Amino acid sequence: MASVLTSPMTAKNIGIVGGGLMGMTLAHKLAADGHRVTVIEHADRTGGLTTWHDFDGVIWDRFYHVILPSDQNLIGLLDELDMKDDLQWRRTYTGFYVDKKLHSISSNVEFLKFPLLSLVSKVRLGFTMLYASRINNWKPLEKVSCEQWLRKVSGNENVEKLWKPLLLAKLGPSYQRVSAVFIWSYIKRMFSARDKSASAEHLGHVKGGYHSIMKKMECVITGNGGTVVTQNAVKEITPSVDGICVKNDSSEMLFDHVICTSPVNVLKQIVSPGMLAIEDASSEPGVEYLGVVCVVLVTKKPITRYYVVNIADESIPFTGVIGMSNVVDVENTDGYNLTYLPRYLLSTDEEISKTDEYFKESFVDGIKRMFPDFDETDIVSVHVNRAIKVQPLQVLGYSSLVPGVQTTDPRLHVLNTSQFVNATLNNNEVVGAVNRFYSSFTEQVNANA
Repeated sequence: MASVLTSPMTAKNIGIVGGGLMGMTLAHKLAADGHRVTVIEHADRTGGLTTWHDFDGVIWDRFYHVILPSDQNLIGLLDELDMKDDLQWRRTYTGFYVDKKLHSISSNVEFLKFPLLSLVSKVRLGFTMLYASRINNWKPLEKVSCEQWLRKVSGNENVEKLWKPLLLAKLGPSYQRVSAVFIWSYIKRMFSARDKSASAEHLGHVKGGYHSIMKKMECVITGNGGTVVTQNAVKEITPSVDGICVKNDSSEMLFDHVICTSPVNVLKQIVSPGMLAIEDASSEPGVEYLGVVCVVLVTKKPITRYYVVNIADESIPFTGVIGMSNVVDVENTDGYNLTYLPRYLLSTDEEISKTDEYFKESFVDGIKRMFPDFDETDIVSVHVNRAIKVQPLQVLGYSSLVPGVQTTDPRLHVLNTSQFVNATLNNNEVVGAVNRFYSSFTEQVNANA
């Protein structure tokens, strides 16, 4: 197993609030250094957005996740967990649904034959992808809207026929307020999934999905003397002479250090007044979040041969078709096929709270309209999962809206996803943020030892 130890430290008793991928990865690294770590998670299982779901006996990821060849932070974590050999890669295909027709754009030849765009627009689109992938200084992009930047670089035809429908599907009307950082970070990450020699996308997964990753981390953490506590909602974090006290409804725990991975609005509710100095960086409203409703169809046969079908049709109620079984071999899912149908909404949108039956009925109807040959009797089960806060909405000047959070007590630390100002939220970025935090934390602890 690859070592995560960077330097010897005096062992500390550390509490980590939040058992998502961020909190668990951090706990794994600190426990491997010899610290006594306790992870405190309010849900009944670890994982957060990367947790698993029981699809009527089929255990797989609650939401869709894949690993890119460029996800070196995440792949490095798998190496530390001795799980790199469980990583499997597969050639994948991409579809595009527009004007009630499904087109394949999985190769350069298919892209050149794509009837939606003129040859000039195709050239400009290719230039956009290459140009965005080469940009390293993201700050100027934060000052220009996504649509404005795309019109300048990609041209009006690409925007009207391709980008705008996709942005509407992903963000709704909010796309008009999003900066170019959003599309730049997306292109930069996805561009790396294409194998240069074969001009083909290769995506990966770990056998057993994130269920196996989280269970392995739990095992490693406890094996190194740590503890993982679930169904434990933190009610209050207060300072004391001997450390930081974390309280729930029935007990309290004392730690040398506490690291919170919760959003700022949660921190305000549970952290004792005076322990946080939250800057008002702007007079504008604070950070807005996108939520998601994700309907998952378990079927006997695959619905599509594509891993992802991008949808440029506002009449379809979901934002894409994710054929997970085109990446994950059905041996992992008891011979059944999993298809994820996400719809992204602002976390404050009332639609996100509509009933499961509403989403099941409308989404299955959307699949039948997209795929006329689809036989509804092929459905084994339908599941609705939702998350209210999936990722921050990267509006113009987003980095100035993120409240700076300083802790007045050096024993209290904050690490959360609102700090991702120049990247889309994905698991590789989460692990990368943990790696950076881990380095600074160990330096601080060593300095004060």
